[in-house]
Formats: sequence, C-alpha cells, structure tokens
Amino acid sequence: MQRVWETRAVWLTPLLLLAAPVSIFVLLIVIPIIQSIWISFYDWDGTGPASWVGLGNYAELFADPQFYVSLKNNVIWLLLFLLAPVIGLAIAVFLNQTLPEMRFVKSIFFIPLVLAHVIIGVVFTWFYDPTFGIIAILARAVGMTPPAILSSEHLVTFGIIAAALWSQIAFCLVLFLAGLSQLDDDLIAAGRLDGASGWPLFYYVVLPQLRPVTFVATIITVIMSLRNFDMIAIMTQGGPYGSSTVLAYQMFDATIFSYRAGYGAAIATVLFAIMSVYIAWFLRYTLKQEAAER
Repeated sequence: MQRVWETRAVWLTPLLLLAAPVSIFVLLIVIPIIQSIWISFYDWDGTGPASWVGLGNYAELFADPQFYVSLKNNVIWLLLFLLAPVIGLAIAVFLNQTLPEMRFVKSIFFIPLVLAHVIIGVVFTWFYDPTFGIIAILARAVGMTPPAILSSEHLVTFGIIAAALWSQIAFCLVLFLAGLSQLDDDLIAAGRLDGASGWPLFYYVVLPQLRPVTFVATIITVIMSLRNFDMIAIMTQGGPYGSSTVLAYQMFDATIFSYRAGYGAAIATVLFAIMSVYIAWFLRYTLKQEAAER
C-alpha cells in the first residue's frame, strides 16, 4: 500500500486536496445554477406542482417593459460602478504614505467596508430626505428647493448608486493598499534612476505591478453592480413606479411577492448569461493584453 502511494502520490495528493473544495463548489454553485435554469422552463409558484411552459417565461420576459427598465438600470449601475476601482486606486495611492497621521485617515476610509449595506441604505435614505436630510439642509442654505432624490424617476437610480459606491470604493481601496504594499522597490528605484517620476513612474512601473489586483477589483465590482439588490430593497423597493428596479430585484419581486418562481428563474438565467458574457469578454481582453506585452 505504501509503495502504491509513493508511486502515485504525484497525482493522488492534489486530487485528494481538491476533492473537498470542488465537491462544495459543485454542490453549492453548479447544481443550483442548473436547477435555476431548469425551473425557468416551468410555471411554478414555488410550492405546488409545476407545469412545463418551455420558453414561455422568456417570451413573456422579453415582452415585459419592466425588463428593459431593469436592464437599462443594470447598465447604468455597471458603468458608474466601474468608477470604484479608479477612485479606490487614487485614494490608495494617497494613503500609501508613511506618515503617522495616515493610520487615523485610513480608519475613516475603512468605515464603509465594515458597515452592512442595510445600514448604509438607511443612512443614505436619511441623507436624501427632502425635509430633514443633509442635502435638504444644504440646499436651503443656498436658497434652493431640496430635491426629492428617491421620489424622482430620473434621480433615484443615481442616488442609490452613490450610496452603493461609497462601500464599493472602500473595498477596492483595501485591495489596492494590499497591492501597493507588495510593490517591488527595486523596479521603482530603477525607474527613478532612468529619470521617471510622477505620472510616468506610476503608469509604466507601478500600475503594471498592480494588474492582478486591478483584475480582481474590476471583476468583483462588475459582479456586485449586476447583482446588487440590498440597497434597492432598503431604499426604494424598486420604486417609484419600478424606475429603480434592476434584474436582481425584479427576480426577487417576481419570486417572493408574485409567487412566480419559474418567471424569477428566467430573470436569474438572463442575468447569469449577461454576467458570464461580460466576464468572459473581460478575461479574453486581459489575457490578450498580457500576451501582447510578453
């Protein structure tokens, strides 16, 4: 037995080490995805018998005007959320100094990261209140009428995104601070010897070393922008008149409140497809860039 193990340890060891995590991944991720896609072909209330409708849920979904409102809002979320890695990197570069005061300043920027999204949503709802919120107080101070941000069909989505960005920027900030702490000082010193400083030093020497962190921050930011649900549920419940709804919240609303698990699964499948296509494109673009630079 020992001889068999010694001769096959090269491939048996990684196989045994990977067995548990792969099994958990299949059980908690792969199987639920397959089940969700399968349920999307049924008319089901979530508890009773299900009836096969084929592509009926998808035909109804693509004919639903609310779907396109949700899809448009998801695009807005995605575009504005991509500011999080950029702003997070800028703040991280600013905070990456050896001054004693920076510890206190860093703790201020870390606050959004440790707060639950529910708390952030409630706090920003108070900020946006047109009667006693901070924005209302500032507007009155300069003689303006306070805007009712969460009651406006045109402003509500941007107001919720601003609240969600506050937390996402802090997340990206922590990632980039960790990346900046791992920079190769020899490369930076070599760049300075060659006369590089300021923006050229950052762009050609520092930024390439942060590429793995940038990749992780961008992917997670994209996923968070497409699946964001809790902020909308806390701040507007999709209102006013469904104008702030995104696909994730529309899926929740159809499944929980309308008792249409099959229709909700169809929305989830479409959202999963959008996320998969975007992430696949981003991976291909990133790998092609790395290959071109070698």
